Amino acid sequence: MKHFFYLLLIAIAFISCKENENKAQEKVVEKEHAYFDWSAANVYFLLTDRFNNGDTSNDKIIDRSKETGKLRGFEGGDFAGIIEKIDEGYFTDLGVNAIWLTPIWEQIHGGVDEGTGFTYAFHGYWAKDWTAVEPSYGTMEEFKTLVEKAHEKDIRILLDVVINHTGPVTDQDPVWPEEWVRTGPGCSYQDQATAVTCTLTNNLPDIKTESTEEVDLPEHLVAKWKKEGRYEQEIKELNDFFAKSGLKRTPVNYIIKWVTDYARETGVDGFRIDTVKHVEESIWATFNEQAKLAYEQWKENNPSKTIHDDDFFILGELYGYSAVNGRSYGFSSGDVDYFDSGYDAMIDFGFKYFANEDYQKLFKKYDSIRKILLTEKPNDPVYFMNYISSHDDGQPFDPRRERAMESATKLMLSPGMSQIYYGDENARSLDVEGTVGDATLRSVMDFDKGNQEILKHWQQLGKFRNEHQSVGAGEHFSLAQEGEGTLAARFYNKNGHEDIVLIGAGLPDGLMEIDVIKVFPKAKRLRNAYTIKKLPVVNGKVTVMVKNGVVLLEKM
Repeated sequence: MKHFFYLLLIAIAFISCKENENKAQEKVVEKEHAYFDWSAANVYFLLTDRFNNGDTSNDKIIDRSKETGKLRGFEGGDFAGIIEKIDEGYFTDLGVNAIWLTPIWEQIHGGVDEGTGFTYAFHGYWAKDWTAVEPSYGTMEEFKTLVEKAHEKDIRILLDVVINHTGPVTDQDPVWPEEWVRTGPGCSYQDQATAVTCTLTNNLPDIKTESTEEVDLPEHLVAKWKKEGRYEQEIKELNDFFAKSGLKRTPVNYIIKWVTDYARETGVDGFRIDTVKHVEESIWATFNEQAKLAYEQWKENNPSKTIHDDDFFILGELYGYSAVNGRSYGFSSGDVDYFDSGYDAMIDFGFKYFANEDYQKLFKKYDSIRKILLTEKPNDPVYFMNYISSHDDGQPFDPRRERAMESATKLMLSPGMSQIYYGDENARSLDVEGTVGDATLRSVMDFDKGNQEILKHWQQLGKFRNEHQSVGAGEHFSLAQEGEGTLAARFYNKNGHEDIVLIGAGLPDGLMEIDVIKVFPKAKRLRNAYTIKKLPVVNGKVTVMVKNGVVLLEKM
């Protein structure tokens, strides 16, 4: 009898353990399957060096002490600073569900004078060694921690990549071998060829991406790896990559291996690709395929760290592309559809101009664009990302930050993906005295300055957008509205996920009665997510307080 009693206790304990284990697994599954749609994403774009300095010990880790032009040197921002803001909930409070970082690999150690003042590679676009992380930003382990911390908050990471050029040549940074790069002629942009087989600017060696000849590693890179004690490991990885992929050892294929390693090793969720039109479509097809394969390898090797089963996301910067023209980009020599080379989305350079239209026209236009890109090739739906300012656009929507509230409302409530450029949310100045060229767009983020009402406005709109995929990716229907501003419903139904909202923008502030019967036919109560007020529905109508021209109605 005593033996039976002990067995019973063991059985009960086993069942209890299994139940706890199942409950834990259910929690993990629920987190891993949190709903997300890239076509409605709210992306925060930052320059790592300019965002937040979380670790001053790496500020001088490389001697870059020569006097620079204003805002043209390293300022101290790093991975630790981004992690700090992730932990604080800064991005969560903005409704951000993806962060785009400028390139993180090691930059040239020297600097150059481009006629705008002496400049170091703080921005990340002047590669010295694609296989190493820029020491001023932190370490690879810190970056992996950054990705994990973001994922814990249901935030994806987009890593900026450049494969078509090295950094400039300096005393510390030799030119790559001539079988790897060209140093001229400069791009003349007469047709596609003169945008590809050329250098973007003076002293920016262009990778011979068109080359089919196998090449040896540059001697300066071999010497660097040997000095750092990792030559044998790098060679082994290269041998494994080329054997598995079947690719030739051409200049661009080396770089494809080095860049896709960041997907293979860190778990980033996608790439934002720089200078799309300066590389052949066939190369992009290979690159994008290898990036997605690399990410699948990471997921296979890291099942406990994987938060979703989405494909690796590829966003392109095709300078001058406007989504209003559909999928293609027009050269004088003919149109090119880069989406056919594996891109999922492109940055829309047209939004900042169309944002000058009234809300109703703007929303209708971008709903039409969204539909065209989804249906132009039904088996390959693609997306676009809107912005109002960025790191290299000298003609932002609101250069003097005089329309900060309007900027937020138009960007956050328009169909498509949205890109917040760091400082949009607190009206960081884009006109800094003493700067030359794009430096004025890249000042250090100051979290203590700025209008708190503007920040709260961005936060309310961003959180609403994050919580409702219908805002960025839903069917748009304008509702009857007299006077200024617009009312519209958005309906989303995809992958078994449904969402409905009613938005108002540009409306006169004060009390307003809205007929909601067609949008929420069975609702007894609704919530205005902008003012955080619960509203009774009476005879199919609600009376709502419009504030800052905005109404954000959702089901309770």
